[in-house]
Amino acid sequence: MLSELSAYVSDTAPGRGALRPARSWLHSDAPSRSLNGPWRFRLSATAAAEDFAADGFDDHGWDTAPVPSHWVLQGDGTYGRPIYTNVQYPFPIDPPHVPDENPTGDYRRHIGIPADWSDAERIVLRFDGVESVFKVWVNGVEIGTASGSRLAHEFDVTSAVRPGDNIVAVRVHQWSAASYLEDQDQWWLPGIFRDVTLIARPAGGIEDVWLRTGYDNGRGRVDPEVTADTTAFPVTLRIPELGVERIWSTASDVSPFDIEGVEPWSAERPRLYDVTVSTAAESVALRVGFRTVEIRGDRFLVNGRRVVFHGVNRHETHPERGRVFDEEHAREDLARMKRFNVNAIRTSHYPPHPRLLDLADELGFWVVLECDLETHGFDAVGWTGNPSDDPAWREAYLDRIRRTVERDKNHPSVVLWSLGNEAGTGSNLAAMSAWVHARDAGRPVHYEGDHAGEYTDVYSRMYASVPETERIGSDDSRSTLLNCTPAQSARQRTKPFLLCEYAHAMGNGPGALDQYEALVHRHPRLHGGFVWEWRDHGILTTAPDGTPYFAYGGDFGEVVHDGNFVMDGMLMSNDVPTPGLHEYKAVVQPLRFAFTGDDIAIASLRHSADTSDLRFHWRVEHDGTLVESGELKVPVVAAGESERVPLPEIPVSRDAETWFTVDAVLAADTPWAPAGHVVATAQLDRSTPRPVPRVRHRTDWRPDGGTLTLGVAEFVDGTLVRLADRAVAGPRLELFRAPTDNDEGVSDAVEESDASIAGVSNAELWRRDGLDRLTTRRLSVERAADALRTLDKVSAANSALSVLVESVWSIEGDGLELRVEIEPSSGWRTVWPRIGIRLDLPDGTSPVDGADWFGLGPHESYPDSLRAARTGRFSAGVRDLSVDYARPQETGHRSHLRQLTLTSAGATVLRVVALPDPRGRRPGFTLSRHTPQQIAQAGHPFELPDSTTSHLFVDAAQHGLGSRACGPDVWPDFALRPEARTIRLRITAG
Repeated sequence: MLSELSAYVSDTAPGRGALRPARSWLHSDAPSRSLNGPWRFRLSATAAAEDFAADGFDDHGWDTAPVPSHWVLQGDGTYGRPIYTNVQYPFPIDPPHVPDENPTGDYRRHIGIPADWSDAERIVLRFDGVESVFKVWVNGVEIGTASGSRLAHEFDVTSAVRPGDNIVAVRVHQWSAASYLEDQDQWWLPGIFRDVTLIARPAGGIEDVWLRTGYDNGRGRVDPEVTADTTAFPVTLRIPELGVERIWSTASDVSPFDIEGVEPWSAERPRLYDVTVSTAAESVALRVGFRTVEIRGDRFLVNGRRVVFHGVNRHETHPERGRVFDEEHAREDLARMKRFNVNAIRTSHYPPHPRLLDLADELGFWVVLECDLETHGFDAVGWTGNPSDDPAWREAYLDRIRRTVERDKNHPSVVLWSLGNEAGTGSNLAAMSAWVHARDAGRPVHYEGDHAGEYTDVYSRMYASVPETERIGSDDSRSTLLNCTPAQSARQRTKPFLLCEYAHAMGNGPGALDQYEALVHRHPRLHGGFVWEWRDHGILTTAPDGTPYFAYGGDFGEVVHDGNFVMDGMLMSNDVPTPGLHEYKAVVQPLRFAFTGDDIAIASLRHSADTSDLRFHWRVEHDGTLVESGELKVPVVAAGESERVPLPEIPVSRDAETWFTVDAVLAADTPWAPAGHVVATAQLDRSTPRPVPRVRHRTDWRPDGGTLTLGVAEFVDGTLVRLADRAVAGPRLELFRAPTDNDEGVSDAVEESDASIAGVSNAELWRRDGLDRLTTRRLSVERAADALRTLDKVSAANSALSVLVESVWSIEGDGLELRVEIEPSSGWRTVWPRIGIRLDLPDGTSPVDGADWFGLGPHESYPDSLRAARTGRFSAGVRDLSVDYARPQETGHRSHLRQLTLTSAGATVLRVVALPDPRGRRPGFTLSRHTPQQIAQAGHPFELPDSTTSHLFVDAAQHGLGSRACGPDVWPDFALRPEARTIRLRITAG
């Protein structure tokens, strides 16, 4: 018994008894019955639980579990806990074996089969997703086994069922040989998590349909493949909207045909046509889109035009349901992608629920459909034993790609097949590719791990830096590509290039999106890429005190885990877009605006759609206050073309900044956004130059401490104690920020910045240099008639490095000016996170709880993430100024500040005017309820301490964000090296 069980769980074959070949997921009118709902359920600690499949087995002592679901997300830990790993296997690397401690879920339910189903030719039991390996019984008869968690498996149960009551039993093992192929940077979540369906297959029905389509200059082509018994014929195909009816009397009659007057399908205009394929016994409904996918030279084309992927990697994940599909949520998820200018999806790293691809067809996305395959954990042992080159695993690999392609072959949105992800390389992958090429000549094959380009059609890379991406895009044949010989480099350069993963969106970031986008338009070989990734995978749970939060790796007591690396999306777990997603939308917007004199040139970067769906609204603001607006009359701009139109008369103010803004908005409602939704935007600064008040130099300084009042400020021994009748502490030099996930990254990709160290995080260097624990020694206090000057030396314990800080408070006109000069000593060798000052504002009788500002907004912004920011006047509460990243970190910085008003319960507390420094650079600000040191100590938002103080940071500069958590470091232009900086503020009371 034990040996049989071990052999079954450790079998590298894909299973036995499941129907082959696999077939399309079709909308059929054949009778069916959903088996979703409550099932009797029992969890055992090992795979050797007692038999439970017999007809007379008593399961009344069992619990009830919903199908579909993951058992580890049921019962508040009763049925085990989720496990997160990125690369690591959560079991010993001993292929194909797994431990005896193998959680096993047993499912049972009764189903009624109608008497009229006895006329069916076959009864088929379909499972759309089960993790990991599973065995099926019907009425005590063993039907078969299957593996391939995100793939569909059908079983012929005709001989085992009977009219009336039947019992279906399923045993699911969490670990199996298949687990070695499913190491896909996500939560391990066992169970029956997709639909289960019982289907009555009629005699004379249609087993499968594939309608290959093409498009060429108004003409559509249909190349049909109909799989049916010869007794099923005649078969009728109808496309009512196009007046098409084809009747095939025999299988040999089924042949390609052309249709005139067809509108093409694209991600921008997802034109679909309803089709039925029918016999006397069954009718199948499909929605087809006409499009031709081809590679011509080093260009990837759809309908003859180059495609640029503005894509995201999408896992199926929900904070409460895990990978259980919810169509309403999925539709809104895809609609949100469209609203943020995402046009492509890589289904990382497995086929999604089949209904998702219906939505992608309908809403319009270019889809790279990936097979259910990743063996990344073998990297830990130098890829020894990796199944990708082991003949014993060949059939498992081929079964996975067959089931992937066959299920989803009818979808026009699918333009590339991907063999999988991070599975090394080897003959099994080459065999998969050969099978795809033989089966579907109309779509190219992708796999990033084929560095030599031996069996794939596109050159693909992960996290290539900007310089490396430019080298790939250029025609420099002398440059050898990474992991390639010169000959392999030459071969890869003949192919289209895409970044299947780039811009790791973990926490606050990523930076440099605009630099990648610029390369795409400079080098036609580059076809864009897919940000890693779309959304965080947080699982909703509660802290010991009952506070809800989104958990990540380690929060469930996993033996091995990869921490918060699963929180790396541009959308947070609660569906809230991050500032990084707003930045992405702005960077990849499909229109480019160029202002020249009194004209504006509008260029369309779209693939195929013109701008007839858009309207162009403009407005003029003086210091952020609206003064005039209207509609810009723009001719329809064809895809890839541009038009120049005159600007309206812009009223320019002498006493305020004048900003002209143009928005391209939807003219009418769409399935993914209402009319008026902003698709693209641009700003023009028409301000009249105004002189910056000069610094008034004084010569009457004399040493003096004691108590002093200057305007709204009160000092004791040179230290500020009150400001506008409020207690205050500071200003103190602040060089530290709570490290972002990118700051903590130890990537070796630091070729762009000589201020970082490969394999060592910037955050580690900051802590080494004591930036999080600076201390101050006052060197002098001096005063003049209407001014106070202090000089401080700031340094850290066990360090000889220091910073001199000169602060000058003075009465200037009717206000108070603070000028801070910051100068580092020699010897600093690393980048700094920030150069700024901090003012602590205790709550007292009323906390500082909000801000109004004129500067960049509304979202946070950093030196290499500014494209989504616009100049204007904004307001927000103190808590809304910060982003609740899953792991607390630097957040809330607003750049290029001009004016700031701090408020308490709506009342003005302080007004601050930020003056540019001698080089014209403006500071930024952050208003927070916590210090960087407090934030850095917290692993989750609920761990932040209760606060009785608001903290105002004014930063002369901030370090960029980069993508170093899993990619390139901050670009040199945005890396903050220790340097002298000046901050000038003019402060008045409310």
